[in-house]
Amino acid sequence: MGGSIAEETKSPKKSTWSIAEEIKKNLEFIEEVTSNVDEVQCRVLVEILSQNAHVEYLQRHNLNGRTDRETFKKVVPVITYEDIQPDINRIAYGDKSPILCSKTISELFTSSGTSGGVSKLIPTVEGEFERRSVQIQNLVMSVMSQVAPDFGKDKGMYFMFIKSEEKTPGGLPARFVSTSIYTSPHFNYSRLHHPHFNYTSPTATILCLDSYQSMYSQMLCGLCQNQEVLRVGSLFPSGFISAIRFLEKHWSLLCNDIRTGTLNTKITNPSVREAVMEILKPDPKLANFIEAECSKDSWQGIVTRLWPNTKYVETIVTGFMSQYIPTLDYYSNSLPLVSTMYASSECHFGINLNPFCQPTDVSYTLIPTMCYFEFLPYHGNSGVIDSISMPKLLNEKEQQQLVDLADVKIGQEYELVVTTYSGLYRYRVGDVLRVAGYKNNAPQFNFLCRENVILSIGADYTNEVELQNAVKNAVGNLMPFDAHLSQYTSYVDFTTIPSHYVLFWELSVNDSTSIPPSVFEACCLTIEESLNYYYREGRASEKSIGPLEIRVVETGTFDKLMDYRISLGASMNQYKTPPCVKYAPFVELLNSRVVSSYFSPMCPKWAPGYKKWDNTT
Repeated sequence: MGGSIAEETKSPKKSTWSIAEEIKKNLEFIEEVTSNVDEVQCRVLVEILSQNAHVEYLQRHNLNGRTDRETFKKVVPVITYEDIQPDINRIAYGDKSPILCSKTISELFTSSGTSGGVSKLIPTVEGEFERRSVQIQNLVMSVMSQVAPDFGKDKGMYFMFIKSEEKTPGGLPARFVSTSIYTSPHFNYSRLHHPHFNYTSPTATILCLDSYQSMYSQMLCGLCQNQEVLRVGSLFPSGFISAIRFLEKHWSLLCNDIRTGTLNTKITNPSVREAVMEILKPDPKLANFIEAECSKDSWQGIVTRLWPNTKYVETIVTGFMSQYIPTLDYYSNSLPLVSTMYASSECHFGINLNPFCQPTDVSYTLIPTMCYFEFLPYHGNSGVIDSISMPKLLNEKEQQQLVDLADVKIGQEYELVVTTYSGLYRYRVGDVLRVAGYKNNAPQFNFLCRENVILSIGADYTNEVELQNAVKNAVGNLMPFDAHLSQYTSYVDFTTIPSHYVLFWELSVNDSTSIPPSVFEACCLTIEESLNYYYREGRASEKSIGPLEIRVVETGTFDKLMDYRISLGASMNQYKTPPCVKYAPFVELLNSRVVSSYFSPMCPKWAPGYKKWDNTT
């Protein structure tokens, strides 16, 4: 393998390579890098450290230009975002010196994994988009072309949305990775020249910042091309389910547009109107068909009823997202659920080489050219999320426990640690993975969960400390009634659409005291107001999260929960009330003892443009 890793991961130009040749080259690339994992990883580390030998961060830790793995692991610490947040803030405020990376930082990706209630900012550099995003997408499409013979021949109805970007005080764009992808020249170029990017949604409908107009126009275009749709999906399941719920609410308006060939006057964006009108033609027969299906009592299988040629649903169904599987099965008539890639704001990591496997069997093969991978042994449990300490700087003994990609053990669980081309060194991503098998010499991983995250519906991630602070703010509403919160726990109720947070509260209160429902409703709203930007955005703007609910339970409920857990093997000596429960019998026990239930009466405050990345304000 000659040349640099970065050169190897560039896609061949379409002018000199046919699609078939590109697919062949990509599949050969997968075989090669998965057969030489440690060799490739060593080269990646040398290349990253050589490029950034003189940056301030590495000099601060006395690497002194060394590129060998042993020295790197000895002197460079394993860190979390909080450890480099001061450096990130310097970059955000305009410091252009080589702090983390020798190349100029071109933009900052906003991560919904929050730090202290504010968004994380992940740096990226010019050229990194093609090296990591384009390469992974091309590998995915090459794999899909082998397992789905019709892939690329018809259209995909994917619901894609962007968020408004902000500018940091130093003038750098701060935006989601997905927004960066959809607004890039590569995305539009691929749509024109690559059949795998053949989507029903015109680019203008994706780039529309008005969520209603974007959703309406994308759904309308998908309905107009219903016979051509082969695959459907969205980045997260909540996005696709929201689209179906949108259709439930607005199908009569959409049918009217299709019947008459005219676009609803609520769609005012000129570019969107122009793009949609190139697709929308009067079609009374199609309108009648959609109206008949949407008028039926049951919406079970609505996807295959309206888009009859659909072969699968593409969306992420691992980790927290697995909770959406029953709803996706209901709407899609149990079509295959396909999770194709594993990525984050920090880096694109790997792909699913068996995309049509069962959701419970999804594993990702990490592509060793993407970054330098390390793995911290993880000791956790499932079903109940016990009290979790926030990530800390690892001591010397803990740092020595980290292993390389080639040295992980099958069946073991690890927290992912990465060193990237964009200036992150031994950075704890916060994802917990389990080694499931191998592709040649490359380990394959099940995604288990996000470290420290106890509640999540979509892009919102709520950790234990954040929930504790929110509950602490809320219980002040009980003080005038001489009532106190004894214990609480939480879970996400995925049976409602949209899903919502539930808190089980056990109170200490005098028998003669009566607390008005409005007080508990105020508690619900206070908690919502105290949660992070992305939760409030989901509630107030995207409507992808339902009103938070407090369920008051009988006195002694948490004693019974403790007894149940001890009967299953928990230690009485070390037992702590879990901040969150997922195990169905525990939820059933709590629900069986609910005496009253209350919902947040309104949406929490949220406004676009809030400096969610800036913790100095």
